[in-house]
Amino acid sequence: MIDEKLLEPVEKHFRWVAQQEGLPVGTPREYDEGLSRHQIPGGMTSNLRHQLRTIGQEERIDEVIEEIAQVRADLGYPIMVTPFAQFVGSQAAINVITGERYKQVTDQVIQYALGIWGKEGPEVMDPEIKVKVLDRPRAREFEDWRMPQPTLNEIKQKYGYPGISDEDLLSRYFASPEFFDAMKGAGPRREYPSAEQPLLHLVKQLVGNKAFGRVYIRRPEFSLTIGRKDPGLRRIASSGFPKPA
Repeated sequence: MIDEKLLEPVEKHFRWVAQQEGLPVGTPREYDEGLSRHQIPGGMTSNLRHQLRTIGQEERIDEVIEEIAQVRADLGYPIMVTPFAQFVGSQAAINVITGERYKQVTDQVIQYALGIWGKEGPEVMDPEIKVKVLDRPRAREFEDWRMPQPTLNEIKQKYGYPGISDEDLLSRYFASPEFFDAMKGAGPRREYPSAEQPLLHLVKQLVGNKAFGRVYIRRPEFSLTIGRKDPGLRRIASSGFPKPA
C-alpha cells in the first residue's frame, strides 16, 4: 500500500513551480492498460506529438501510440530505453503516416534486424517482419557495416574547441553538438522558492538585495520590517513572526 502522505511535499513543490512559471497544473490520469503494452518512456510522448505537429498530423498521436505496441511486439519486445525506444517510436510513426506497416523502414530498424545493435535482435523479432525489413536494397548496404569507432583525437578534431573538458567533449559527441550547445547556452539552473516556506525565502532575498533601504511587510498575524543602518549593517525587526513549519 502506498503512503500518499509521503508524496504531499513533492506535490506542493511542483505545484509551486508550475505557478511561478505560469504552467498548467496536471491532474492524475486514470490507469491505462496500454501502458504495459507500449511502455513508452515519459518524455517520448511529447517528442512524438511535436514531430507529428510539424507535419500537421498531431491528431494521430493515439494511432502512433497504439502502433508502438505492435512494433514493439514485432521486434521481440526490446527494452524501451534509449536507443531502442526511439527505434520503435520512429518506425511506428512511419507505419501510421504511410498507412502500411514496414513499407518504409528506418536505418536503425534495419540495423536492429541485422544484429548490429545486439545479436538478440534478429533472434527474438517476428520472422516474417524480419524478412520484410531485410528484403530491400538498403538492408544489403548495411550487411558489412560496422558502428564507427573514432579515436579520441578524431573526436576532438570534429567536436572539440579550445578549453573544452573531456567530459563536455564526450557529451557533445554522443548527444550531438546542437543539443549540447543549446543545453550549455540555457544558463544556470533556476532555483525556486520553497513551496513550504515561501515567506522565509522572500526574506532571504530581501536581506541580500542592496537595492532596498527598508522593506515593511504587514499581515494580520504579524508584521516585518527590514532596514539598513549603513551599507554594512542590516536590521530585522519583527512582531509575531510565524515559526517555520
